[in-house]
Amino acid sequence: MVTQLRKSDPLILGIESSCDETAAAVIRGRALLSDEIASSSMVQAKFGGVVPEIASREHLAVVEGVVSRALKQAGVQKEQLDAVAVTYGAGLLGALLVGLSFAKGFSYGLGIPLIGVNHIRGHLAAAYLEDETLAPPFVTLLASGGHTAIIYTETETKFKVLGGTLDDAAGEAFDKVARILSLPYPGGPHVEALARGGKNNVPLPKMLKGNGGYDFSYSGLKTAVLNYCHTKEQRGEVYDCADVAASFQSAALDILVQKTIEGAREMNVKTVTAGGGVVANGYLREKLKCACNEAGLRLVLPEKRRCTDNAAMIAAEGLLQWNAGNFAPLSLNAQASISLR
Repeated sequence: MVTQLRKSDPLILGIESSCDETAAAVIRGRALLSDEIASSSMVQAKFGGVVPEIASREHLAVVEGVVSRALKQAGVQKEQLDAVAVTYGAGLLGALLVGLSFAKGFSYGLGIPLIGVNHIRGHLAAAYLEDETLAPPFVTLLASGGHTAIIYTETETKFKVLGGTLDDAAGEAFDKVARILSLPYPGGPHVEALARGGKNNVPLPKMLKGNGGYDFSYSGLKTAVLNYCHTKEQRGEVYDCADVAASFQSAALDILVQKTIEGAREMNVKTVTAGGGVVANGYLREKLKCACNEAGLRLVLPEKRRCTDNAAMIAAEGLLQWNAGNFAPLSLNAQASISLR
């Protein structure tokens, strides 16, 4: 959707460095003017996962260039900016400090407001860039490497967590199952690709916890996959990795779609959104589209690039905080963990 550009809207620079992506983006209102990302995932892949010290060093090496490219792509000078929004948590502490320190320098040097952004809320805000008409209330499926939850957004700055994972997040489970199947890091895309050639025929446990509600547990599912593969190996039996991947993907994601639709009905909303790296999964996206169509719900689904870590979503959440007048002091510190509840 093409978003109308209005000169009266604030010009906001977003900076994201919570994990292994160094990103910067510029928005004017809900219009995205630029979006730059430099990832160290290829370096991290050598170690089978993110090494915090390496991530921090990579951020230091590229953050200035990424921000410069974002400003150039947007066609604006830094002096034109109205505010800088930056992720202060949750994430790797050292990585967060790189982006936060850089943003503080911009804020102080230019005399513009600093906006601290909760990374989780950034994922929720990504949908606002997809459709300029989007407005609360709506229900969001959040599924990432660190968090999995179903959230009711009442206003732009007020939301309620209907339920979420009690242990591992969906993205984390994908990475762990990828290692079990000897797939490279990052695991999610490789599990999805392998699953395309498999069948959902491996019995795996359901994800629900308790009687009804919206809480999940991914730890048991991950362990079930591990036990299945190890048992087959110990017995000298052959199993199809593609079938394991397809069965795991179905067990991990189908229930999220089901509970998202149930949440929308319970909260009496007509719109569903989604955010987080797992929402880039093609199987999940198709399941959500079909389920929303069947339920008569409007689905606002960010493009895949806006689901993984990026600065556009941080700038989008920054706009919501700008509208609410929520600015941060230069003493703002990074936080490795931020509770959803």
